Amino acid sequence: MLKRHGPQTAQDLAARLRVTSPAARRHLTDLQAQGLVQVQVEKPGGRGRPQHVFGLTEHAEERTFPKTYASLCLDVLESVSDLYGRDAVDEVLRARSDRLEALLRDLLPPEMPLEEKLRRLIGPLTELGFAPHLEQEGGQWSLVQCNCPNLQVARQFKVMCSAEMAMYTKLLGVPVTREEHMACGQPSCRYRLG
Repeated sequence: MLKRHGPQTAQDLAARLRVTSPAARRHLTDLQAQGLVQVQVEKPGGRGRPQHVFGLTEHAEERTFPKTYASLCLDVLESVSDLYGRDAVDEVLRARSDRLEALLRDLLPPEMPLEEKLRRLIGPLTELGFAPHLEQEGGQWSLVQCNCPNLQVARQFKVMCSAEMAMYTKLLGVPVTREEHMACGQPSCRYRLG
């Protein structure tokens, strides 16, 4: 109802759903606790007491109402390929990786020790949706990405993954070897470093 009709009071929702106002409030409280609904206090036009108006959060929009960004991206990249050739797509995806590398370069100066670089890299990768974590066995570090926010694109355009690996090699200043690859059906992208 909030998606279809926009922000509403508990009373408005109760009437639309044909439930009592306390029942609507109970559901709204549960949705607030999950971070899916937010409340604003608004003073109605004219006279009257302020009202609590409920609306969807950004988190609800992302989680509950799927977006087709991946299919749009694939359509655009396929159109670039049709118009200008596959090399043009590869160039576009490498340029995207170069832009990301430039943004991360200031966080990871070359003289910084590898462990500190890795710990600093986790924050931005988390924000980008990679669900990363570090593992260390003996003196060997591994960067493990449990999610690929670009998986559909990466499956079709492998240059995206090779550009990512090249970026890590440059940023971390050590050889990088991919041991697992989500685009090939494995559970994560695992990079052995050094």
